[in-house]
Amino acid sequence: MKFVAGFAKAKKPIASICHGPWILIDAGVAHGRTLTSWPSLQTDIRNAGGTWVDEEVHVDRGLVTSRKPDDLPAFNAKAVEEFAEGIHQDMPELAGARGAS
Repeated sequence: MKFVAGFAKAKKPIASICHGPWILIDAGVAHGRTLTSWPSLQTDIRNAGGTWVDEEVHVDRGLVTSRKPDDLPAFNAKAVEEFAEGIHQDMPELAGARGAS
């Protein structure tokens, strides 16, 4: 979680697929963001203050998320695009990060 929170604090792009958004939740990255994941995580994302969408891939200010392995081609393409852009000054501040210190 410290690694992910550190990337978010430095406003670096982050990519997460399937059940990976659980780490985003615990690191305080999901709050105020729109993301997708394996469908069973949608309640956890909403409870963490995020918005869940059912999309192949979703990008929110440098945060790339996808639902499942079938979505890997779209996920990989968007992740590479976001990584190439580098720092995202419009990334929000972390909210309620656990283990981020």
